[in-house]
Amino acid sequence: MSKLYLIGTPIGNMEDMSPRAIRILKESDVIFTEDKRVTLKLINKLEIGQKELFTFNQTNAERVLEKAFELIVKNNVCSLVSDAGMPVISDPGSHLVKKCRENNVKIDVVPGPSAPLTALAASGFPGSKFLFHGFIPRDKNRRRLFRDIVDLPYLHIFFDSPNRILKTLKDIKNIMGNREIFLAREMTKIHQEFFKGTVDEAISFFESKDSIKGEFTVVLSGKNS
Repeated sequence: MSKLYLIGTPIGNMEDMSPRAIRILKESDVIFTEDKRVTLKLINKLEIGQKELFTFNQTNAERVLEKAFELIVKNNVCSLVSDAGMPVISDPGSHLVKKCRENNVKIDVVPGPSAPLTALAASGFPGSKFLFHGFIPRDKNRRRLFRDIVDLPYLHIFFDSPNRILKTLKDIKNIMGNREIFLAREMTKIHQEFFKGTVDEAISFFESKDSIKGEFTVVLSGKNS
């Protein structure tokens, strides 16, 4: 009987790949991936062996959903991975999971690294209540989001790019105030960097750098928290 595994992959450090995840990938007939190049590097590094890779990402998910599902039905073991972290978190894998559930295809999860939870753990903020926003929108949509959430008492976790992080911080300051914030960059990699302080302090810290590289995971305190 067909089964789809959702497999967590490293967010930076390859040693974070679990033995079970490696075993399931070796047993998989097809691996659904956001980017074949990224996944090919992973399976080569881990000596998984030659596998059929099928691209399933934000740009083609709706168009190839039926074909992807047909592959799952035709094969015993299929796996879904993201470029980094847990699939379905800020990627379109939910469409494939929903399709499988609607057709009684078994789903299993191989837990692994997660950038939002890794940043939350490192932040020192109480982690019982938070909202995850995925990749933060740009410009006016970003400002609209901040206005919508300004009065919420929960932590906010989101991803942002190095070329926009300063604009994001300034929008937070202008709309949400000078609250506490934690920023994680290049997590689990050689150049990992953590910063915790006020939004004003974060702006000063990153403005002082000659260049900013690496994706950010941001944990922002809620109102009065």
